[in-house]
Amino acid sequence: MAKSKNTIFFCQQCGYESSKWMGQCPGCKEWNTFVEEPAMPKTAAGQTGVSVLKSKSVPDPVTLSKVEMTRQQRFTTGIQELDRVLGGGIVPGSLVLVGGDPGIGKSTLLLQVCRNLASDQRKVLYISGEESLQQIKIRAQRIGEFEDKLKLLCETNLDIITAVLQKEQPETVIIDSIQTMYSEAVSSAPGSVSQVRQATNVFLQLAKRQNITIFLIGHVTKEGVVAGPRVLEHMVDTVLYFEGDRYAAYRILRSVKNRFGSTNEIGVFEMRQEGLVEVANPSEYMLNGKPEGASGSIVACSIEGTRPILLEIQALVCKTSFGLPRRTAAGADLNRVNLLMAVLEKRAGLPSSSCDAYINIAGGIRMNEPAIDLGIVLAIVSSYKEIPISEKTICFGEVGLSGEVRAVTMTKQRIQEAKKLGFEVCIIPKVSLTREVMTEGIRLIGVSNVREAISEILPR
Repeated sequence: MAKSKNTIFFCQQCGYESSKWMGQCPGCKEWNTFVEEPAMPKTAAGQTGVSVLKSKSVPDPVTLSKVEMTRQQRFTTGIQELDRVLGGGIVPGSLVLVGGDPGIGKSTLLLQVCRNLASDQRKVLYISGEESLQQIKIRAQRIGEFEDKLKLLCETNLDIITAVLQKEQPETVIIDSIQTMYSEAVSSAPGSVSQVRQATNVFLQLAKRQNITIFLIGHVTKEGVVAGPRVLEHMVDTVLYFEGDRYAAYRILRSVKNRFGSTNEIGVFEMRQEGLVEVANPSEYMLNGKPEGASGSIVACSIEGTRPILLEIQALVCKTSFGLPRRTAAGADLNRVNLLMAVLEKRAGLPSSSCDAYINIAGGIRMNEPAIDLGIVLAIVSSYKEIPISEKTICFGEVGLSGEVRAVTMTKQRIQEAKKLGFEVCIIPKVSLTREVMTEGIRLIGVSNVREAISEILPR
C-alpha cells in the first residue's frame, strides 16, 4: 500500500522537518534522530500572506538609540542556591525549563519554591499532569505548611490550562511535566515532537503576554538531555539541569542556558526527609570523610562560576595483570587522565604504561576544569610511590604537554577558600605566585613543571 502523505518526519534534536525519513539530519548533522508524526493541518490560502497584512497594522521598526532600558525587577524564590543559578532571582515573564533524571528532586524543589512564594503572598498555580491532588498533598505534608495562595490543578489539555491561567492570573506557574501536555489541534500523542513543541510555544506566548513566570519540568533521555526536540531548549529563557546520583544525598543544579544571568553558577542541595536543603559550604561537605595517611589522595580547588569548590581527588595505581592496562575515571575526563599519565611518563620518568589506573573525584561530583590537572598528577604519583600527601596540602594548576604547570584564573579566591578550611600548604603555578595573591596563614609553593611539584610531595 502507498504510504499516507498526512505524515511528516521531525528531527528530535533540532526540529528539522522532512517529507521522508533520512538517516542524517541536514540541520544538526545528527544520525537516526528522525521520527514520524502526523502533519499539521494547513491554513486556508486566503488567511496567509498578503491577506493577513491587509487586516493588521504593520509595525514600524525603531532605531537602537530610541529603545528605553528598563531594569528587570527580580523576586527571590526563598532558596539562595536556586537564586544563584537563576542569576539573582526570578525574572517576571520568563520561561524556565528544569530537567533531570527521574526521582532526583525536580518536583520537590519546585514545590518548595511554591511554598516560599505563597508565604510571600504571591499567587502560585501548580499544574500537574502526572500526579493526583492527593499525591501532591502527601509530598507537601512532608515539606511543611503551605499558605492558601498556592492552588493546584490536575490537567493536561492546553486549551483548558490557557483558560484557567487567563481567569486566575497567577504570578508563577509550575508545569509538571511538559511531556504530558497536549493540544487538540495536534493529532499526535502526548509527548511526541509535535505536541511538546506546540505546548512549549503556547506557554511561551502566555508567559510573555501575561507576564507570568512559568517553570516547565522536562523528562530526560538516557543521554541526559531533555526529551523532545532540541528546539525546546532554544525557545525557553533558562535551562536548568539536576545532576547527581538519585541514591546519593547531594544534588547539583546547573544552568546550561540563561538569558538573564551567568551559566557558570551551580547550586548544591542535600536530599533529606523534609525535602531539598541548601548546602551553604559545598567544599566542607565534599571533604567529609577524607582518609588520613592514605596514599593517592589530595585536595584540589576548582571554580564553578564565582564559587571555589575544594575536591578530594583519589588515585589507585597498580600493576596490570593483562597486556593492556586498564584506565577508568569517575568524575573526571578519561581522555584527560590518559593525557596526564603520558605526560608523567615522558616528562617525569614515571613508568606507568604497565599499570592500571583508577581516578575518582570523591562525592560523585563531576569537574572538567583544567585547574584540577595538578591534583590528578600528584594523586597518581602518590599512589604509584605509596607516599601519603599531608592532609593540610592543597594544589591547583593546569598541566601542559611539555610538563609545565600553567596559570589558572581566580587564584586569590582559591587560596582564601583553602585557608578558610584550615589548609596550611598550597601548591600553585609559579607564574601565579605574585604579591597580590600572598595570604597570611598559608604557605604558598610555586612550581613551574610537574617535576618540581612531585619533589614537593616526596619526603625530604
